[in-house]
Amino acid sequence: MSDAEGTTAPLDPMSARPLYVQLADIIAGKIESGELAPDRPIPSENHLADEYGVARLTARRAAQELRERGLIVTVRGKGSFVVAQLPAERPEITD
Repeated sequence: MSDAEGTTAPLDPMSARPLYVQLADIIAGKIESGELAPDRPIPSENHLADEYGVARLTARRAAQELRERGLIVTVRGKGSFVVAQLPAERPEITD
């Protein structure tokens, strides 16, 4: 929608990686950077589709990918939200 900020990362349709994985990676990056805060909603599928120029089904599959990664939860009738506590990618070693 707004390219003035330059926050919309381009998706590469010629890449071997599916568009939904690319989109999920972008959103995951925003979650990890704190741009999308814990326990707050992520943009709707329609908004993501419009913003990134993809089909709504692609945005829906990206949200499914984020759920599988444990980064978001979806509440029927309310939307998708960043999980309150992100899953640990690497276990910390304590001596």
